Amino acid sequence: MQLSKVKTVYFLGIGGIGMSALARYFKTQGCAVSGYDRTETELTRQLIAEGIAVHYSESIEKIPQQLDLVIYTPAIPKEHIAFAFFEKNKTPLYKRSEVLGLITQNKRGIAVSGTHGKTTITTMIAHILNHTKEGVNAFLGGISKNYNSNILLSSQSDYVVVEADEYDRSFLKLSPEIAIVTSIDADHLDIYGDKDHLKQSFQEFIDKESVKTLFIKKGLGLNNPENTFTYSLNDFGADYFVQNIRVSKGSYYFDFYQKGGEVWNDMKLNYPGIHNIENAVVAMAIAKYSGVDEQTIRQSVADFAGVKRRFDYHIRREDLVFIDDYAHHPAELKACIESVKHLYPNKKITGIFQPHLYSRTRDFTDEFAQSLSLLDEVILLDIYPARELPIAGVSSKMLLHKINKMDKYYCENLEQLLTLLHALYPQVLLTLGAGDIDKWVEPIEKSF
Repeated sequence: MQLSKVKTVYFLGIGGIGMSALARYFKTQGCAVSGYDRTETELTRQLIAEGIAVHYSESIEKIPQQLDLVIYTPAIPKEHIAFAFFEKNKTPLYKRSEVLGLITQNKRGIAVSGTHGKTTITTMIAHILNHTKEGVNAFLGGISKNYNSNILLSSQSDYVVVEADEYDRSFLKLSPEIAIVTSIDADHLDIYGDKDHLKQSFQEFIDKESVKTLFIKKGLGLNNPENTFTYSLNDFGADYFVQNIRVSKGSYYFDFYQKGGEVWNDMKLNYPGIHNIENAVVAMAIAKYSGVDEQTIRQSVADFAGVKRRFDYHIRREDLVFIDDYAHHPAELKACIESVKHLYPNKKITGIFQPHLYSRTRDFTDEFAQSLSLLDEVILLDIYPARELPIAGVSSKMLLHKINKMDKYYCENLEQLLTLLHALYPQVLLTLGAGDIDKWVEPIEKSF
């Protein structure tokens, strides 16, 4: 596939965060871009405003007849009638990861992999490099709050920063020069079966011939190639780590250590969550390795505004704090809740969680229950199925019974949830999950 010859592109699942970034990219290349998604969202409305045609019905009558390329996401079931239509018309059909690999193959790729932290780290690295005179190319897994976009483009930069998704082994389609591995917790067991096979896939990723340098969180247990740098929040044995973390007027301050090298004192990060300091460590390390000077890195980290749905503040009042977060794995929930407890040690924390996928809920029931028990009050919504059909015996109510907490509730709809919230008088409120819980954020915010 020669992308330079593509003039018309259609997306199956255009409203996905990674898909919409590609749609925007092809639009900037002068292509006619259109696509389908199941539901209307703020993101699909933005795409329409940018001149990209989006429809929400499965009718093939909405699909343009002449297409050079169709890009699809694995979230679209193969039973979707569009697949048969494209096969009949012999339209070139590519996965999102395959197209991303084609776009980035002639660039100096920086690929961020790992079961947690990918989006924040990808966005941090892109933000720092965008402060250089060359700028940066980046395909982000979330909406950067600094740019209100999930894509950055620069004709002067050789670098392209991408999120390397392990789901469906998609990251093996990429050929980065610099690879990052943030974490390898058991996940996507519907694809991998067990953690050993997941870990094997990460090993294949870092062993790719294109990878010249690896940055990896210390202690992940992979067979690291020769040119490897480790990072950690506070492990002094790592190549990059921090010390002297403190909080002042809502900002973090810390000292950034580089083994055998410089110490950058009093680095400032306004983005909340202690786990985001560790994310900043590897972002700064890669920026420094890429030749960015200290002052540019220091300024960029200080004004990093974060990513929508990643520790995203919606209300910050004395009587109520409301944070929305994408956390959908037990380890992510634990990191988010513990960061909130660290910031608000004397306040009652109420969490609303929408489990994502029946299989993930089944595979990690005990771990979910343990993480959610860190909350003072727990509210569960129905499981968001995404690409899955229901699994017998797996439900939010099943998970609710496992949580070791007296103050736990189940809600079926928004009206019921709002009534419960106002009866609970929350002090710190969290909405958590990767499904469509974000559509409830605005009504919750407005009700308070």
